[in-house]
This record gives sequence, C-alpha cells and structure tokens, in this order.
Amino acid sequence: MIKAVVTGHSRGLGAAIAAELVARGIPVLGLARGHAEIGEGMEQAAVDFGDAAALGAWLQGHTLSSFLAGADTVLLVNNAGVVSPVGPLAEQDPVAALRAAVVNVAAPLALSAAFVQAAPQAERRIVHVSSGAGRSAYPGWSVYCATKAALDQHARAVALDGDPRVKCVSLAPGVIDTDMQAEIRATPDAKFPLKQRFVDMKEGGVLETPAACAAKLVDCLLSKRFGHEAVDDLRNSA
Repeated sequence: MIKAVVTGHSRGLGAAIAAELVARGIPVLGLARGHAEIGEGMEQAAVDFGDAAALGAWLQGHTLSSFLAGADTVLLVNNAGVVSPVGPLAEQDPVAALRAAVVNVAAPLALSAAFVQAAPQAERRIVHVSSGAGRSAYPGWSVYCATKAALDQHARAVALDGDPRVKCVSLAPGVIDTDMQAEIRATPDAKFPLKQRFVDMKEGGVLETPAACAAKLVDCLLSKRFGHEAVDDLRNSA
C-alpha cells in the first residue's frame, strides 16, 4: 500500500499533486494553512510552515505516524514555498527573509526527518520541489535562490547516507502557471530585473498547467528510476 504526504496542497501545484495522487488511489495527507476540496482519499491538517514553533509542536504529535501506518511505500512531497522577499539585499524585509528560510528550508528538512522516522518499515521517497533558481543565481532573488539551493544540497547529502530504503530527490518542475508566477509578474522591475522574461512566457503560452506538471511529477515519484539522481529536473526525467 502507498500513502503520500503533500505540503502546500491547498492551491497551485500542491493541489494538483494531491488530486493526481488521489485519482490514482493513493491516500493523501495534505498539510497547509488552507483547506482544499479534493474529495475522498484526502486527509488534511492545518499547519503553518512559517511558524517554526507550531510546526515543531505538530511534528511531536502522532498525526504523521498514524496516517502512514500500514503502508509499504510512503511518499513526501515538500511543495510549500514562498518567493518573497524579492529585491536587492538593501531593500529586503528581514522578517520576510526569516520566514522564507523557515518555509523553504527549515520546514521541509524537519518534516523529512520526521517522515522518515514515522515509517521505519516502509520504503520512503521524498521530493523537494526545487527550482532552476537553486542552480542559477538571479538578481532580486537572493533569498529564493539560496533556499532552493539548500534543498538541492540536502538531497545530495541524504543520498550519501546510503540508506537504500530512503530516497530523496530535489526536483525542479519547470515553469508552471500558478499564483507564484502571478506574484512574480506583479513585482516591480526595479526589484526583479528579469521580470519581463516571465511576462513573456505567460504571454507566449509556454507555462505548463499545474495538472500537467503534477501528472509528470507523480510519474517520476512512482518510477523505478526515482532516486538515481539526487538533484534533477522534471523536464529531463520524463
């Protein structure tokens, strides 16, 4: 039996991934501040990934282990993330930078450890939803680039641990038509000089839908090849 945990499941790519897993008959535990109407096969818990103390308290509970009980293979999709703050270092809100580090790095790393420990008898597969921004630096995105690069390095180090029943991949999904993309396009040019590139992709119709991306990501997550590359790009792993 396979069970899955998806963070940031209440909208965008996370919602599409949760829906895709449920459609394939895989029970899902969704973790987010908001609620999603996905239907039967979906359990949800309200978790604020920007609140480290609240997340720590939740991880000390039994929700995760109770949900994963009885599964032979368990999946974790660390999808929740934020792009803010955007802009040069001198203009960044320090509190926003702190929240981004918690949401984008501390939360997925802590949840990954809890997830692995909650299902010791199962095969455990973890996907960090990363970004090309973790592999190439962009002006105005120093926080976002740094946090996504951290996920890449985490996956590389987990692979070196050598546990054959724990596989972790930091996966860049490509450019998807989500609320985050809308936020990027609404950013002032002075804060993000490369904004026009993302505007052009939207206007050119080259953004992938969340549903299409989710189908490919779940295929990757369930494939025999999963884990062969600790840092990967969904466009290369199809």
